[in-house]
Amino acid sequence: MSGGISPGLSAGEVSVSVGGGTKAVQCPQGSCARWDAPIEALVKDMQNPETGVKMQNQRVLVTSVPHAMTGGDVLQWIIQRLWISNLEAQNLGNFIVKYGYIYPLQDPKNLILKPDSSLYRFQTPYFWPTQQWPAEDTDYAIYLAKRNIKKKGILEEYEKENYNFLNKKINYKWDFVIMQAKEQYRAGKERNKADRYALDCQEKAYWLVHRCPPGMNDVLDYGLDRVTDPNEVKVNQIMYYQQALMRSTVKSSVSLGGIVKYSEQFSSNDAIMSGCLPSNPWITDDTQFWDLNAKLVEIPTKMRVERWAFNFSELIRDPKGRQSFQYFLKKEFSGENLGFWEACEDLKYGDQSKVKEKAEEIYKLFLAPGARRWINIDGKTMDITVKGLKHPHRYVLDAAQTHIYMLMKKDSYARYLKSPIYKEMLAKAIEPQETTKKSSTLPFMRRHLRSSPSPVILRQLEEEAKAREAANTVDITQVMSKLDRRSLLKKEEPPK
Repeated sequence: MSGGISPGLSAGEVSVSVGGGTKAVQCPQGSCARWDAPIEALVKDMQNPETGVKMQNQRVLVTSVPHAMTGGDVLQWIIQRLWISNLEAQNLGNFIVKYGYIYPLQDPKNLILKPDSSLYRFQTPYFWPTQQWPAEDTDYAIYLAKRNIKKKGILEEYEKENYNFLNKKINYKWDFVIMQAKEQYRAGKERNKADRYALDCQEKAYWLVHRCPPGMNDVLDYGLDRVTDPNEVKVNQIMYYQQALMRSTVKSSVSLGGIVKYSEQFSSNDAIMSGCLPSNPWITDDTQFWDLNAKLVEIPTKMRVERWAFNFSELIRDPKGRQSFQYFLKKEFSGENLGFWEACEDLKYGDQSKVKEKAEEIYKLFLAPGARRWINIDGKTMDITVKGLKHPHRYVLDAAQTHIYMLMKKDSYARYLKSPIYKEMLAKAIEPQETTKKSSTLPFMRRHLRSSPSPVILRQLEEEAKAREAANTVDITQVMSKLDRRSLLKKEEPPK
């Protein structure tokens, strides 16, 4: 199979040769003609019949080629259109030619824009690099085999090497390659000379870009990824400042009050600050804490159920909370909302190799007209979602998911907290008793225990008291009176 634009076809059609026949295929919008890129928008302006580059029939060798233009005309048009200098226009023109948006007719290997009467032609959008069609070995082998038949074995050296290499590499399907090459060659002979020459030039220009000869600069060579992106810090800084400008100014007292309120609300659920009930399994080797707080335990703990009432994100983050909330939504005939939210989470964080299949399944189940679990979202969000599903990725359903999330948060969540389902769950919840004393590793959370003074401290206090007494001033009269009394007592003692 080969593709190309014949002179009689429009810019959105591609001439495809299949089985000896030729038909015009309309390229899907957004695939063959993606004009959103600046370079493609410029090439589109060049092809405008009124304001674009002047094109006319030109004679190349013995063939008259339609819609051809000279390099000088292209250069002058770029200068007048963009108001740039000759050097800048020359560099831009070389860029356009090297990437295959324009190809030379007279010197195909010389991928530069000559500012003279050299002839050029616009490449069909089907062959543009932005289409990212994989340049597979089978297609290149068919192209070389067709040239080998046409040139009767006279190929350039690098083409011969590639031909022999591909013959060994894909020898198991070489018969298919030769058969396709013969069919395309036979179909090409049925075209008129101008169409055949234009298609040959298009194919050759495509393969010169994607399988460039030795010595030529491969503009599509990506190379190795860098470990760090030098622009990442700057981009993150710009995003931070943009978000900061969008935020409303808040007084520090209000902000600090919110932090204090949040800390007080969650302090009882903090295992470090308040300890674990019934005990910390990492300290006591008792797995009862993990058993009571399993994801889908039959009867959850009271602290866990009370946490669901803090905010909607706490409820929907807990698998048991989502199970209870889903039961409530089914009672209200709106269970598809939570089902859609869970499907979007699986699309976002699940296996990325199945994104396309998952997106299609979600569309058929929740978004398609007459879907079995159709969700009610506004028309604008639906249009954005359906348009994004044409090129699915992990975040393609973010708009619809956010809409459903806010709907459940503002409408269903408040009714759930007042419903008998939540009240019954709270009444049946387990409140485990503490098996060991709570102990915290944080100094400001420890209890100060009273104990008797140390003997060492008592001894030091006694010595200090004696030293103070010795340092006091001595009364001489008291000392003399004591000595006199002692001497009198000795005199009055009877002889033995």
